[in-house]
Amino acid sequence: MSNSEVNYEGSLDGQEHGRDDGDKKPQSRRPANTAFRQQRLKAWQPILTPKSVLPLFFIVGIIFAPIGGLLLWASSEVQEIVIDYTDCSDKAPLYPTAPATFSNVHSYFKSSKQTSAATWQRRLVNVTFDDSLEIPTNRCSIFFELPDSIGPPVYLYYRLTNFYQNHRRYVQSLDLEQLKGEALDNSSISGSSCDPLRLDPVTGKAYYPCGLIANSLFNDSIHSPELVNNGTYVMTNKGIAWESDKDLIKKTQYKPDQVVPPPNWHKRYPNGYTEENLPNLHENEEFMVWMRTAGLPNFSKLARRNDTTAMQAGNYQLDIDDYFPVTEYGGTKQILISTRTVMGGRNPFMGIAYVVVGGLCIVLGALFTVAYLIKPRKLGDHTYLTWNNDHQSTAVATGRDDRFGGHAS
Repeated sequence: MSNSEVNYEGSLDGQEHGRDDGDKKPQSRRPANTAFRQQRLKAWQPILTPKSVLPLFFIVGIIFAPIGGLLLWASSEVQEIVIDYTDCSDKAPLYPTAPATFSNVHSYFKSSKQTSAATWQRRLVNVTFDDSLEIPTNRCSIFFELPDSIGPPVYLYYRLTNFYQNHRRYVQSLDLEQLKGEALDNSSISGSSCDPLRLDPVTGKAYYPCGLIANSLFNDSIHSPELVNNGTYVMTNKGIAWESDKDLIKKTQYKPDQVVPPPNWHKRYPNGYTEENLPNLHENEEFMVWMRTAGLPNFSKLARRNDTTAMQAGNYQLDIDDYFPVTEYGGTKQILISTRTVMGGRNPFMGIAYVVVGGLCIVLGALFTVAYLIKPRKLGDHTYLTWNNDHQSTAVATGRDDRFGGHAS
C-alpha cells in the first residue's frame, strides 16, 4: 500500500469520526438512536373497506339529523320583533301630526298573528347634557304590537349594518392601560396604538378614552318600552357586559384637567370634563359592550334586558333619541326585542346545516351500500389498476441503439 493510499484512508477515517488536526471536540450530525429520531415508532394504518366505512355514514347521519332537528326547534321557540328606524328622523311625521305607518318590521311569534307593520312619529325635544346645556334632539317614537306575551328573560338589542368594526386599524385603536384606569402622561399616549385619536391638537391633552372605537360609540338613547295605558316595561342597562370586560375596564385615575373628551363626545361634554361629569367607565356597561368589537359588518349588541318579568301582549311605544348617523356610510340601524332558549337567540342556520349534513350522509351511505351489494369489488383487485391495461406502443424499432453508437444486439 502506498503512502498516498494510507494518507487518503486516514483522512476519511478522521472525517467519519469528526476529528481534525486540532484538539476540538468530535462533532456529529447523526440523529440519536431512538425510536422517535430514527422513525421506528409504532403506527396504526387502517385499511378502509366497505364494511368499515359504510356504517360511519349511517352513524353520522343518525347523530347529526336529530341534533339539527333539536336546534331548529329551539330556534323556532325564540320570539322576536325587529324594527328598522334608520329613516325615522327624515320620514316620520313631526308631532302633532298623527303617526304614520311604515313596513320595516319583521317578527317571529308563536301566534299565527305576526307584526308586519308599525307606526312612528318624531318630536323635537331639548335634552340636557352637562347639567346645563340643552341640545335639540329628534326623539323617534315607535308604536308596535306584541301579539303574544314573551319572556322572561327579554333582551333589547340595537343592530347595525355595513359598519366594519373588524377593520384592522379600527380594532387596534385603543389603549388597554388607559382603560385599566392608569393616568398615562402625554408622552405615553403619543406612543400608544390610539392613533389617530391620541392627543387633542388644540390643547395637547390626551383624549379619554382615546382611539377610534371609543370615539365612534353608539350614542342613541333607547328608553324602556311603554305598554300603552298600562305603565312602563322596565329594562335595565346593567348586566349586559361580559364579566371579563368589567374586570378589565376600571375607574380612571385621571384628573378632569388632564384629559379632554373624544371629538364625537363633545356634544355630551361641551365644557369638557369636570369633577362631577368625568365618566366612570367601570360603571358604563354600554361602553364595554361597544368596545368588544364585532367580527362581521352586520351585528347586534345588547342594550337593555329584563330577566324577571314577562313582556305582556299589547300595544307598545318605544322612544329613541336619535343621534347616531348611519346613512353617511350606507348603513342601517334597527331595534331587536327578543327572547332566548338554552341554545341562544334565533339562528336556524346551525340546525339547517346539521340536518343537511345528516341527510347527505344517510343518502350517500344508502347509495354506496346498494352499489356494494349489486356489484362488489374484491379488495386489492389489481385488474382495476390503469398500468395493467394494454396500450399500443408508439416506439419504432430501428435496429440501432444510438445511445451506444452501435446496433442493438
